[in-house]
Amino acid sequence: MEQPQNLRSLFTAAKAEKAALESRTDSNTEGYRNDVGGVIRKLEECRRLVGLLSLFSSNETLEDVASGDLQYFTVEYLLAELLQKSYSADREALLRRAQQQYERYLARLDEYRLLSDGDKKLYERYVENSASFSLAPLADAAVRREVKVARFREEKELKQKLEYLSQNQNRLQSDDDVVRQLYIAEINLYTHQTFQTLDLLSQELSMLEMFRKSAPEAPQSYTDDARRRGDAQQSSYSDRVDPPLAQLLRGGRSGPLLNKAGKPLQPFTLLDRRTQLQQGVFRSGHNLPTMTIDEYLEEEKKRGGIIEGGDQSAAQPEVDEDDMDRADEETMKAREWDEFKEANPRGSGNTLNRG
Repeated sequence: MEQPQNLRSLFTAAKAEKAALESRTDSNTEGYRNDVGGVIRKLEECRRLVGLLSLFSSNETLEDVASGDLQYFTVEYLLAELLQKSYSADREALLRRAQQQYERYLARLDEYRLLSDGDKKLYERYVENSASFSLAPLADAAVRREVKVARFREEKELKQKLEYLSQNQNRLQSDDDVVRQLYIAEINLYTHQTFQTLDLLSQELSMLEMFRKSAPEAPQSYTDDARRRGDAQQSSYSDRVDPPLAQLLRGGRSGPLLNKAGKPLQPFTLLDRRTQLQQGVFRSGHNLPTMTIDEYLEEEKKRGGIIEGGDQSAAQPEVDEDDMDRADEETMKAREWDEFKEANPRGSGNTLNRG
């Protein structure tokens, strides 16, 4: 059939390109990232074709699957591995996408009973709590080191078996049983590496989530600040408690002093700016009362600014007409005052302006 042949050629090309990427040293270049993206797209197309052709079904057993189709069990694993090597601004979302592909890979192996007893237990632990999955307790460094050494030996044996089966190309072309053993050995190796990767992924995702929750809110963008400044310029409202310094120097008046032609728009006084600023350093922003009204009136009384008792003529005592001595005394004072005025006419003492 034409479609299976297309799937086979596409999957073979994707695996070859993936192997070529692993030997490259320019992993930080844009070209490498583009090539990784190209291989990811090919594997995603392979996964689509596998579903379209219904190569796998939950009602089947491993014996029902053709030997040549066993290799397509690993499509999700290869896709997840490449997703980890790709680049994205959202690292957490990228890792969760890769994690999802690993989960699909293990779920299908579990359906076909391709998991060993040890891998089956690990898978059950992962399904129970994927967020905190770990191959060994994180707090116990000694146990974790022993598990790591044991799994390294297992991985080495699986690689040796896979290498041995892949060397005999003649038997691979003629013996269906050898082909089957080769693909199952490859699946076992990838499964072993999947649990190790999930261990690391759970730790990294936990750290990224903690960092995201503890990170402060992002500052407002420059666009928002510019828009706010523009609105403030169009509106006369200001949340400042005190007016601007320029307005204070103009006596509280706002607006420009001169128009574009240089004509004054409002009266103003030229002052020494430095002197005025020095004098206004300790001055209050408004006039404060220094005394009450009663205190002010009392102070004015002390300074003689308030006259009490009414008209002075009314305060003079009346002369008793029967008191002749008193009357003669007042008459003599009046004559003496008249004689003084006649002897000293008004202006006679001012000699400064006479020629």
